[in-house]
Amino acid sequence: MNASADGLRFARAVSILPSRLQRLTDRLSQEEKASAEELRLRSGQALGVVLPDGEVSLGEGVTVTPEDLEQICDRVTGYSRYLSSETVRQGYLTAEGGFRIGVCGTAVMRDGAVKDLRGISSLTIRISRACTDAVQSLLPALYPENTVCSTLILSPPGLGKTTLLRDLIRTLSNGCAALPPYRVAVADERGEIAVMRDGQAQMDVGGHTDVLDGCPKALAIPMLLRSAAPHVIAVDEITVQEDLSAMFAAANCGVALLATVHAASRGELLEKPLFKRLLRMNVFKKAVVIRMAEGRRVYDVESL
Repeated sequence: MNASADGLRFARAVSILPSRLQRLTDRLSQEEKASAEELRLRSGQALGVVLPDGEVSLGEGVTVTPEDLEQICDRVTGYSRYLSSETVRQGYLTAEGGFRIGVCGTAVMRDGAVKDLRGISSLTIRISRACTDAVQSLLPALYPENTVCSTLILSPPGLGKTTLLRDLIRTLSNGCAALPPYRVAVADERGEIAVMRDGQAQMDVGGHTDVLDGCPKALAIPMLLRSAAPHVIAVDEITVQEDLSAMFAAANCGVALLATVHAASRGELLEKPLFKRLLRMNVFKKAVVIRMAEGRRVYDVESL
């Protein structure tokens, strides 16, 4: 971990807050700032900071107000919130610098669909970081013949699947000592991988990467095949049968795939019908399983 860079990343996330809440974070140590994963703001509650070993509250007697939440939303959207209405109704905003902000409030429904969120009640500012050292250490086990094969990333929620996926995308896109640069296409359905803002990725996903943002994976994958001619297609969180069908078709076109799944192990995959079908497709050859051991993330590479 680069503590200096991670501390700067935390400071940029804190700069999104109103000044009175920013001051509360001075109570954290430098080590805590460097390892913080989220800022949690809930109306009527203390400011929360999610650290690797749990959430802590800051500022006894100081609570987040509805005005604080509205001010953050206005600041992030440049006081033109209507321009971000599409992502707001999906439950998030994107701040400059690559910070994804989860939004909760009162849903405005129309014809069975969410049209808007009003009365914002809480915000979650996610502080994503690179884990380049982890990726470099994984490459010999993932690709022992210096040839990229389709790879799954598995873990329970909150252990950094998307972060590892992003760093693997960047490494393959830029190339490294063992691998040449690959054309990587990203089907970023929820906007969590590249974090696009005004047509530009806020997170570093490499110099040979094309991103299709906000489009369901089942539609995005064939579009990327036609428009970007990729060597590799990356997606986040396989959830439905349609995703599998699109990936199977891409694999038959000779494209390698990168994807994440909520599962703690290969055994857990076999317990779920959708993922059992995924394994039977025999598209994915390798898996990276992320787990916690003695307070640290451990990355295990398995053959599928």
